[in-house]
This record gives sequence, structure tokens and C-alpha cells, in this order.
Amino acid sequence: MTETRTLLHDGTQQIRGAMAETSMVEDVFDDTYKEQAGPKPPQILVWRNIILMSLLHLSALYGLVLLPSASVSTLAWTAVCYVISALGVTAGAHRLWSHRSYKASFPLRVFLALANSMAFQNDVYEWARDHRVHHKYSETDADPHNATRGFFFAHVGWLMVRKHPDVIEKGRKLELSDLKADKVVMFQRRHYKLSVVILCFGVPMLVPWYFWGESLSVGYFVPGMLRYAVMLNATWLVNSAAHIWGNRPYDKTINPRENRLVALSAIGEGFHNYHHTFPFDYATSEFGIKLNLTTAFIDTMCFLGLAKDAKRVSKEVITARRQRTGEGNCKSG
Repeated sequence: MTETRTLLHDGTQQIRGAMAETSMVEDVFDDTYKEQAGPKPPQILVWRNIILMSLLHLSALYGLVLLPSASVSTLAWTAVCYVISALGVTAGAHRLWSHRSYKASFPLRVFLALANSMAFQNDVYEWARDHRVHHKYSETDADPHNATRGFFFAHVGWLMVRKHPDVIEKGRKLELSDLKADKVVMFQRRHYKLSVVILCFGVPMLVPWYFWGESLSVGYFVPGMLRYAVMLNATWLVNSAAHIWGNRPYDKTINPRENRLVALSAIGEGFHNYHHTFPFDYATSEFGIKLNLTTAFIDTMCFLGLAKDAKRVSKEVITARRQRTGEGNCKSG
């Protein structure tokens, strides 16, 4: 399989490869962007988001209080909801729709869109747009969750303030025709609010109540609010912790790091130095399914014929890159 990609950082061409059929350049770092000189625009707090985030985490804390009273079946259901919602982000919004690192059949795209609604992290179109901006302008004013502004901002603070004008401007200029042409993506976008009410809150609460007699309060606060809050924070850790702590075996000139704890909580998304070096690789890691449930899921879908054309980087390219720009003998995975 051939891959086509040009990755730029600090004005240096880092890799050229070849990608068959569709060229995806909107997630490639743009070293021509320059931050505006002078004082930064004032931060404008979004009080609605601040209040909702506070209420969510208070609800999650109450879910922890109720956790001992939840049945084993409810705890198992909570884990199932966690994995499904996580896959909607990792295998769906991230690896499929943001990076086009593999192709998914219509039934799989429908499942991933529904799972993404259960995750409630913005619809696929908006998630993919912001993520492409993040890669294209990583750690600059045009990066939605610029980690150079500190852990809290990269983790959740970016959702509590108005976007920097450069984030909005660059997002509008991205080529997003592939997302607009995907009927599943646009259907989810049109019906996103209703799908979130049903899938993020209704289904997690009602399934344990209907099938094994769990109380509605436990159903709402444990597989509902607690699961949702934990899933959100696991995703946010990719933006914060995985951009601050860990090693950089592939490219020491960029912030993203290899962080095993983040990989575990975000079902495979913590190998971030590798991912920002080779964003088109469907596995987001050199080491396949190790600590990477999302890669195992995509492999299974390929085996079942529901996915295909999963793009990978050759071992030779990885080794050459590690020797050229990595931190030395530090190991990923």
C-alpha cells in the first residue's frame, strides 16, 4: 500500500509518502502561519458552558456516590456504553472522518455516527473540522486547544472561552467537501441534538431500568452522567496530558508525547507523538493493538468486510524517522 503525505514542521520537510486515491492535506501542519504580533485578544468567558460543565461534574460525583448501589449488570452496561461512545470518537470522528485513515462501509459509518452522538462531543462535522485545525496549526493561536497555554486550557478551558479569532478564520478556510458529501455525517449534524438526548442520556438510563429493574436514578447518574464525564475527560487528556507529559521518540521538535496512561483511558489515542508525526496511520501507533482497542476494532471491521484500505506507515519509514528526528533511544508503546 502506498501513502501520500507531506508533513511540514519548522519549515523542514519531514516526510513524503504517497496516499492512493484521495489526497488528505487538511490535517498537515502549516508552517507558513504566523501568529499576530502584539497583545492577544481578551478571553471572553462562555458562562453557559462553565455552568453546564460544573453541573456535569457534580452529577458525575453523585454517580460515584451511587456506584456501590448499582447492580453488576448496570456496571457492565456502563462499561459497554463507555466503549461504544469512545469508539464514536476514536474510530469515528477521529481516525475515519478527521484523517480518512481507512474507509468504512455505510453500516459501519451509521454505527460510528450513533456512537459519536452517545459521546456528545459535538457532531462529527464540527469535531473533524476542529481537529483538522488542531493538526494544521498545532500549538499556535489557531489551535483550538493550544497546549502551550497550559494544562487547564488544553484540557477543558478552551471550551469555557470564546475561540481565538484565528481558530475561527482558519476553520472556515479548510476544505471540508469530503465531510459535506458524506450523507451520514450531514444527517447526524441535522439531527444532532435529538440524537444526543436519546443516545447519550436516554438509552444509558432506560436500558438497565427496563431490562433488569435498575432504578432510574442509578441509570441516569452511573451509565449516564458518570460514564459521560469520564469519557469526556479521557478525550480531553489527549489534548492536555499527551501534549505535555511523555517521551517523543519520533519527533522531538513537536509537543505531542507518547503517554501510556492516556492511551489506556482513551482506548488507544495516547501515542500522540507518533500520531502527529504520521497522522494518516489508522493505528495511531507503531505497535498495533497494544493498549489500542480502537485499532483492534478497526482490524476486526476490516476482517468482517465492513472497513478497508487501512493506511499504515512502513517500518523502514518509521525507523528512518526515529533516527532523524526522535529523542534517541526512548521507546514508544
